[in-house]
Amino acid sequence: MGQSLEKLKFMKILRNTLLPVLIFSALGTAAVAEYAPVNSKPPEPTREFRAAWVATVHNIDWPSRPGLSAGQQRSEMISILDTSARNGLNAIVLQVRTECDALYKSNTEPWSYWLTGQMGRAPSDGYDPLEFAISEAHKRGLELHAWFNPFRASASDKSSKSSRHISRTHSSLMLRAGTQTWANPSSDYVRERAISVMLDVTKRYNVDGIHIDDYFYPYPKKVNGRMVDQFDDSSSYKKYKMRGGRLSQRDWRRNHMDTFVSSLYKSVKSAKPWVKVGVSPFGIWRPGVPASIEADLDAYDHISADSRKWLNNGWIDYFSPQLYWRIDDKPHSFTTLIRWWAGENKQGRHLWPGIASSRINSSADPGRPASEITRQIDATRKYAPNRTGTGHVHWSFEAIKKNKGGLASKLGSTYASAAIPPASPWLGSKAPTPSYTAPVMVEGGVSLQFQAADDIRWRIVQSRDSKSGSWKTHRMIPGGQSSYKISGTPAEIAIRSVSNSGIASAPTVLGKR
Repeated sequence: MGQSLEKLKFMKILRNTLLPVLIFSALGTAAVAEYAPVNSKPPEPTREFRAAWVATVHNIDWPSRPGLSAGQQRSEMISILDTSARNGLNAIVLQVRTECDALYKSNTEPWSYWLTGQMGRAPSDGYDPLEFAISEAHKRGLELHAWFNPFRASASDKSSKSSRHISRTHSSLMLRAGTQTWANPSSDYVRERAISVMLDVTKRYNVDGIHIDDYFYPYPKKVNGRMVDQFDDSSSYKKYKMRGGRLSQRDWRRNHMDTFVSSLYKSVKSAKPWVKVGVSPFGIWRPGVPASIEADLDAYDHISADSRKWLNNGWIDYFSPQLYWRIDDKPHSFTTLIRWWAGENKQGRHLWPGIASSRINSSADPGRPASEITRQIDATRKYAPNRTGTGHVHWSFEAIKKNKGGLASKLGSTYASAAIPPASPWLGSKAPTPSYTAPVMVEGGVSLQFQAADDIRWRIVQSRDSKSGSWKTHRMIPGGQSSYKISGTPAEIAIRSVSNSGIASAPTVLGKR
């Protein structure tokens, strides 16, 4: 027993030093191979945000239908995460609030119908889908961003609403919008509740980002060639005017959205400064801007989204305009739009456009090839990088899952080298503690042993092949993970620590003697 304790103490000393480290076999006897610090400079890892939206409303991406068993839900989520990692993604954007409901444990809002088949009914075994998804995503080197719809209160009439649902507890704040129901955005309570829900998730879960989509005020409908509102908030506006308000109705609505976005950003930063805030608005700010761009919808006017202001003012960390048109579609050209948005990025935030991978060979865009998506990724890399990298988000995961038009195969070359998300230095510019490791020989490879540190969110490992001499970047490793196995016996191993804001330390490089 005493001899075993001494051996454990000795191994601990080895793990905590960057001096030359003997590699030990599984039995503890000294092996011939040995790794020690070397003066070598590995290549910088590629920086690119590669994500997909995972939609839960109408069971678009997950779960495949309402009411699956908890085990089936978990199995489907694992499949999504495995497929994402296998195809080169490094993030998913998971929808957790579709219609003032919750796909996680909430004291404010009821469980989602799209999850269990009955609004308000919890998963049968008590598991928390968001907590599970975060944990499993991080194991696979994927960031997880929680996606919220702020104001939609009913996406369909398929299910009766829970007694806890906002439409039952605050029915006077509901407005009909076509076939849907909206929580009135002019209500201080509605806006504050949406922010409090997102702040609750920020505080309680280990999310990498908080994300809102393009549903601000409801989209209008086209009648006799004109876009008209689908809901009536005139009563609220009249009350505003009676209190002395001077803004026009359109400006009044936009002011609500501006205040909402800026307040959300401040709230998240006050809780966890490193959690990224992202917005994915309609891809065209206004028709005629830039001059060649045409659109029936004026997002600035019709849905009260002055998204250019949000980007100009830096009220977001990443901006994902939904640029769902082809490059060669002149009135809505992807390239024209991404270049214009890049010119509006006054604060140097991340510009990661949404790209419509699900439109490959679809009825919405017949004949669209998968090569259109890879061309758009190339265009984003050319026209929209900030100082730390580039990125994009696929709408939606379904396109990758189904390999639409051979998309997954094409991504194999587009994502030839592994990438880590770009850093956000405005959220913290300090490099984290260097990563102290001790390689240990195990069957079939080398196991890296890590020490925990509060300022390390991820670790990046690279290995240089002893035969080809080429470097390989491995998937991101969560900061709390204690070990990682590299197959074979590489000539060199480089380890970087990555902070909450994505800042990487200088590499620690160990070479085989």
